[in-house]
Amino acid sequence: MTDALPETRRGGGFLLATAFLDAAGFGLVLPVLPALIASLTGEGMGAAAVEGGRLTFVYAAMLFLFSPLIGSLSDRFGRRPLLILAVASFALDNLICALAPSLIWLYLGRLLSGISGSIGPTIGAYIADTSAPDDRARRFGQVGMAFGAGFVLGPALGGLVGELSPRAPFLAAALLAVVNAFVGWAFLKESLPVEHRRPLVLAKANPFGALRFILGAAGIGLPIVVLVLMQVAHDSLPAVWTFSLKERFGWGEREIGLTLTLVGVVMTVVTGVVVGPSVKRFGEHGAAMVGLVVAGIGFLGFAFATSGLMITPFIAGFAFIGLVGPSLSALMSRRVAADRQGELQGAIAAVKGITMALAPIPMTELFGYFTSDAAPIRFAGAPFLLSAVLMGMALVVIGADRRSSCQRGS
Repeated sequence: MTDALPETRRGGGFLLATAFLDAAGFGLVLPVLPALIASLTGEGMGAAAVEGGRLTFVYAAMLFLFSPLIGSLSDRFGRRPLLILAVASFALDNLICALAPSLIWLYLGRLLSGISGSIGPTIGAYIADTSAPDDRARRFGQVGMAFGAGFVLGPALGGLVGELSPRAPFLAAALLAVVNAFVGWAFLKESLPVEHRRPLVLAKANPFGALRFILGAAGIGLPIVVLVLMQVAHDSLPAVWTFSLKERFGWGEREIGLTLTLVGVVMTVVTGVVVGPSVKRFGEHGAAMVGLVVAGIGFLGFAFATSGLMITPFIAGFAFIGLVGPSLSALMSRRVAADRQGELQGAIAAVKGITMALAPIPMTELFGYFTSDAAPIRFAGAPFLLSAVLMGMALVVIGADRRSSCQRGS
């Protein structure tokens, strides 16, 4: 497979564009989704917010259900057809949302969007196919940078295009996806040789089979535990950030939007620029541990800040959580055979789907309790304190894996 690396690396631009569009397409519609839902239901913003939460759950549930299947399909049929099909599907689901005559059509569009977004495992497998082991963390970081750029620019572009119509951002996302699908068809090369493909086993190509894969694959159990703890902590930000800043500092949408943009910018820098040198300097375990420590400090700052100005510098600390995911992905890819990289990435995506769907529930409940009259103290930063504790727990687990790895000599 080494001989194919120069040719398949030509697909790097397509992969980055696909990651960017995946994230931007999700963020592009956020500014207009409430207005679109309200126009379809005829109800107020409160009811629209409830439907928006349900749509997010549907999206995350599809990620959980389909990521392992798509990852395993790429092990069977190759990466190229799955990547191009997913991008084309992304165009279709956004077109459905743009033309939706009723709420049920919007649900259908977001359902398909979650399936299209399940392409992350195949992107990860393509990187594993075309990268030397020592270079994988850097390239995983580049993909993370593309996702981060999409999350930064998506809401801004959505707000701008949405001034034309609440449906316009969906049309823009569909058009971009069509262009990217044609680019992939013209230039993307297959990265998985036929002799390295394996039969599709449906018992494994589902989220529960993926979880069994995690339990059965040697050497990835502890890194997966770290991933779960890190993701639950990470998901506290989108779950309660807006509510916390409004409650504590009385901020409006403009100030909150600027902080979220800053979060995206700094995380893009970390995943795109810092990951490679950090892994080279500290190794995959070391880079993950640095990310956990610095991000944990960021969460503590979020929890105890007494002014909006004080909370801003801790965004840089939180952004170092972007070191953890790429380092763990690179670490686990070393411990899995070449013909199971898609299955591994599918399992990782399934875990992330679970946390995306479920983590907001305890975080928002914790916030609700500690801002209610029933709480012994009023502490709107409680979810962020819990996140800091989770980062400390993850640090202990990754340390145990590092010691175990040294004992095995791997």
